[in-house]
Amino acid sequence: MSLKWTDTLDIAIELDEKYPEVDPRVLRFTDLMQWVMDLEAFDDEAAHCGEKILEAIQMAWIEERD
Repeated sequence: MSLKWTDTLDIAIELDEKYPEVDPRVLRFTDLMQWVMDLEAFDDEAAHCGEKILEAIQMAWIEERD
């Protein structure tokens, strides 16, 4: 399964498993974008990402934690 920017919940789950020590509430979007692109299953272009997508990923990650 390959992940795209629109797979926000799946990305959040992957990030939570890979970075359990990170608090997604204080994460910079530049770091978040890089971490998403570094996920093994991720297969999309950086140009397809925007602030709204990063916000959605961050919110999904926060909800996944709670």
